[in-house]
Amino acid sequence: MAQNPEATVVFGVLNETSETESRVALTPDIVTRLKRSGVSSLIEAGAGIAADYTDEDYEKAGAKVTSRDEVLAEADALGFVDRPSAETVAKLKAGQWVIGMLGSFTDADYVAALEKAGLVGIAIEKLPRKLSSAQSMDEMTSQNSVMGYKAAITAADAYGSFLPMMTRLGAVVTAYDVRPASQGEVESLGAKFLDLGLDFSKGQGEGGYARALSAEEQAQQQAAVDEKAAGFDIIITTAKVPGRKPPVLLTAAGVKGLKRGAVIVDCAASDLGGNVEGSAVGEQVTEGGVKLIGAPYLASGVATTASNLLSRNVADILVHFVRDGKLGQDLTEELDDALVVAGRAAAPAAAADAEKSEK
Repeated sequence: MAQNPEATVVFGVLNETSETESRVALTPDIVTRLKRSGVSSLIEAGAGIAADYTDEDYEKAGAKVTSRDEVLAEADALGFVDRPSAETVAKLKAGQWVIGMLGSFTDADYVAALEKAGLVGIAIEKLPRKLSSAQSMDEMTSQNSVMGYKAAITAADAYGSFLPMMTRLGAVVTAYDVRPASQGEVESLGAKFLDLGLDFSKGQGEGGYARALSAEEQAQQQAAVDEKAAGFDIIITTAKVPGRKPPVLLTAAGVKGLKRGAVIVDCAASDLGGNVEGSAVGEQVTEGGVKLIGAPYLASGVATTASNLLSRNVADILVHFVRDGKLGQDLTEELDDALVVAGRAAAPAAAADAEKSEK
């Protein structure tokens, strides 16, 4: 991050704590990092408590702890764990920037609402993951890593037997993904790659993310997964599609084929369904004695670490767009098309207004 003795861009974060959310989009150490890059921080009182960061921690780091209304009124840019609600969007001013998982691939109406409000929306889900400069900004990777860690612990806790190595989990791990590049990634971590005998060589989608399979491909995948699943004691599924029904990877027939006492943790479970047919948020036991745990909020269960990683992602995105003490379009154009999904005209207008006020 570039050195800048005077903070001129104001970054704001709101309290997003709820029954299922404990993370916060700014941590005290990131406040310090942002100051060095010419960014001052505002945070709503109590925003970090659920993640074990107190208001005093933020104040010691140099942030101003204040009311929600002041954050909304004074921030040039706001960072979110999720995305601003319609109520929050209505309170924002034209020219303000919002950074978060905006659901831009599947929720055109939401993107249109941001544009109508004159906001500049930075959609983290549109990051080009293959671009080296964007890797430190990749919230999906950082939060999915936390989710996967917690999912393994959740599954081990629900499983009725020891995993092989007792004080270390030591399970034999097999993983699968439709993206061809994932095989090397899986094997580099010491796990086995599950060969379904299918060729989805074009499984890599836009920006390095998995593409949606055709109906025929999905049916082939489901049949192959159902067959292979019977040999596992624990299954963890993580294929989320923000704002849309997740793909079914394991059917009811596949669940029925599992041995009694097997555990499934479906991290994609939601009101729209999950990766496992019949899963829902919460825990249930099937007639065959399989524990099916719908757990979409696992990253929030490791809120301190998850918040630290997420806030670093958001901060790196913000700083990328800070130029000479102002927010502006990406001068290298590497991230502009991938990130700015609304209000493109608002940024120059905001900069012009700032220049007028300085004269």
